[in-house]
Amino acid sequence: MAVKRINFLNVPLDVLHEEDIEETVMSLLNKEGPQQIIFMTIWDILRARRNGEFRNMVEEAALCLPVSKSLIRGARFLKKDVPVRRQQFSVVIDFLNVIDSHYKSLYLFGGRQESLVIAEKNVRSTFPGLRLVGRFAGYYHKSMEPHIISAISKAAPSVVIIGKGVPGGRKWIYRNKEHFSSGLFIRYANLIDIFSKFKKRPSEKLFDSGWDFIVPVLKNPFRIFTIFGYLWYNILLVFYRLFRKNE
Repeated sequence: MAVKRINFLNVPLDVLHEEDIEETVMSLLNKEGPQQIIFMTIWDILRARRNGEFRNMVEEAALCLPVSKSLIRGARFLKKDVPVRRQQFSVVIDFLNVIDSHYKSLYLFGGRQESLVIAEKNVRSTFPGLRLVGRFAGYYHKSMEPHIISAISKAAPSVVIIGKGVPGGRKWIYRNKEHFSSGLFIRYANLIDIFSKFKKRPSEKLFDSGWDFIVPVLKNPFRIFTIFGYLWYNILLVFYRLFRKNE
């Protein structure tokens, strides 16, 4: 598999080039056990350094792909192999194009029922070679979870997209991994709403500029205090550059 994993501040990050996506997806589909794909921000890096369960989840993930521009800058600063930063939406579409061209299957899990039904219809029309083998809305009663797990396990989809309304978010995959024998599991909160057009596709231009973080700050001004986490991240970069060059 044409993926290189680097140790970044003692947290894994993967270098996946666009031309290697198809080979990587097909290789992961042939592996035993659920293969979790995680999109990493600088906040995920900091969280993985101090949270045991989250760290274990990241270390066991099949792919840890960076979405923060600061991670690319940090890898260069530490003289590591530089990962490829791509928008979550673009990566997922590339993955779906691969399973579409190979006539693989998909399960949609999460989101509101109305959004999920429209998303399913749009996915079927956009990816005609893809088999949609099931769907289940989020925000469900806890008693339904064993039935959901059983349904996904029996359907054995190639890819499971997990949206909003699933308890634990990304941790849901990690906490229930023993129930699944294979498949790619991708948590992307807004994807089902984007597929149903309840939400707009994120701006590529804003993402490429590195200013995509400004949108959540405008929605919630208290996020401005994350500047302290950003400062700590930069202090860690300097520390690792000076004292832990071989890590």
